[in-house]
Amino acid sequence: MATPTVRKLQLGNELRRLREAAGRTPAEAAHELGSAPAKISRLELGQSAVTVGDLKLLLEFYRADAEQVAWMVELSRDNRRRGRWSGDRATFPEWFRSYVDLERDAEDIRIVQTEVVPGLLQTEAYMRVLYAAASPFEGPVDVDAAVRSRLERQEVLARSDAPTLSCVLSESCIRRMVGGPKVMSEQLRHMAELAARPRVQIQMWPFDGEIATAAFAQRFTLLRIPAARAEQPFTFAYCEDLDDARYIDDAPAVRVYEAEWGALQAAALGPAETRSRLRELARQLT
Repeated sequence: MATPTVRKLQLGNELRRLREAAGRTPAEAAHELGSAPAKISRLELGQSAVTVGDLKLLLEFYRADAEQVAWMVELSRDNRRRGRWSGDRATFPEWFRSYVDLERDAEDIRIVQTEVVPGLLQTEAYMRVLYAAASPFEGPVDVDAAVRSRLERQEVLARSDAPTLSCVLSESCIRRMVGGPKVMSEQLRHMAELAARPRVQIQMWPFDGEIATAAFAQRFTLLRIPAARAEQPFTFAYCEDLDDARYIDDAPAVRVYEAEWGALQAAALGPAETRSRLRELARQLT
């Protein structure tokens, strides 16, 4: 079952598609609900949950057929679940929680990282070093809980329906000494093992590689979310700062990030050569 975040996004996309197919404007849809147009915008962007009553009114207004009404009402259920961010998961900052949901439901994840090994690839020892040096914006961190929550995120790669994961990592990620030679040797071997999995691809962009794009120092993630029913999947670009994040779903902007991804991937070493380099560097540290 999709997470509440993704269910709202799927509903929003389908509501927008049906409204446009019916030739209705946001203002007309809002008038039908007796609300402001901003409410329609929030619903279509997946920023607000829709009540079953409002959903049925909109679907009737858009002349949706009985099958569309049935599955969309079902999709809208249970999208207000509480308690999802308690326990170890409470360690995730609020601005990161939508990403956790998107990551869980993604069918394809593409990561560009410049300094730190991505969380999905980290060993527990590597995590502990990073969490011990927490951001000043976050205050004290429960390291054990934070590690458990990140290990839980990594379980997505072990599922039978695991997403494809592709990473382009600057050589800085691989050579940056986090926790000393023992921790780094283990981390590099772990990445080499993960990269041997059929749905995981890791490529290193070496220091002596060509500058393929002016945005080579930027880190970002692209997540493709399966569409509800027969509609097309939708893709997000995620960009993270020290104390906040941006979730970009505007199609032209996403295409720019996808072009950047393609340029960086083309400039990086191939997957097989990257695995060999990871194993070689791990041996040098032991």
